[in-house]
Amino acid sequence: MTMAKATRAAFGEALARLGETMAEIVAIDADLAGSTNTHLFAKKFPDRFLQLGIAEGNMVSVAAGLALAGKIPFAASFACFITGRFEQIRVSVAYNHANVKIVGTHAGIGIGEDGYSQMGLEDLALMRSLPNMTVIQPGDAIEAEQATEAAARHRGPVYLRLTRQKLDDVHGGDYRFKLGALDVLREGSDVAVLATGGVLAGALKAADLLRGDGISASVVNVHTLKPLDEAGIAQLGSRSGRIVTVEDHGLVGGLGSAVCEALAEVTDIRVRRIAVRTFGESGTAEALYAKHGLDAPAIARVTADFVREGRSAPTRASA
Repeated sequence: MTMAKATRAAFGEALARLGETMAEIVAIDADLAGSTNTHLFAKKFPDRFLQLGIAEGNMVSVAAGLALAGKIPFAASFACFITGRFEQIRVSVAYNHANVKIVGTHAGIGIGEDGYSQMGLEDLALMRSLPNMTVIQPGDAIEAEQATEAAARHRGPVYLRLTRQKLDDVHGGDYRFKLGALDVLREGSDVAVLATGGVLAGALKAADLLRGDGISASVVNVHTLKPLDEAGIAQLGSRSGRIVTVEDHGLVGGLGSAVCEALAEVTDIRVRRIAVRTFGESGTAEALYAKHGLDAPAIARVTADFVREGRSAPTRASA
């Protein structure tokens, strides 16, 4: 794996490229074009770019109107700011089934020193709650480019969640994004580690650490949180009986919750959730991931303890 770029940067490049062949695409920003990278689209297509200032609620409503008029609007801001306008998203976009692509950048504690007021930690819970909202979170720049195109071509509301920080590449040039499908990066027999977004590379590194400890871990990239590949997750869980979820999001409403909901009727599959359990804070991305248990050593430690619990527990027949 090599250090690549932030998924927000890959999104900006992909959007500018898509604008060349998809004339319906428009980009809308709320005074953060340099941060969301929509400035790349604005430079190439100034007549298809709207800068609405610090008014995310208005931006969402304008995007809905443009979508209902036949455009494909990408409305971008920090994840915490744009999903904080949930009422407009709920009524203007989702209820009207408006073909709006909501882009939330700077997601999770991985944004670093800007602190909690800038961190999207509840956004997945909000967006997953809407019946017709597709929710995508790419794990590296390669996937972000393809996910942006998939969002543009998908008919209906989409939430695309992106990072501020640079991410290691976990995919090669032959990778092909498939909406709604699990992306199995590594096969294992003792436990399945399901990760999404900024923690994906750390989950792969954790699997390397676990291998040295005699534990074989599958690593699965869950880039589409809604619709979730429930059958695929159940199949993964049935192999070992244990799933660990890892995400840079609050404990409630994100990937861990989605997996538990999917497995609610599959009673012999256990789930251990690794997520942010408090409010965010200021610090480097690396320090925050270590403190909140999202770096590779912490993922490996929790997973190893989880597997050992299963090995030492009495079997069903002897219980």
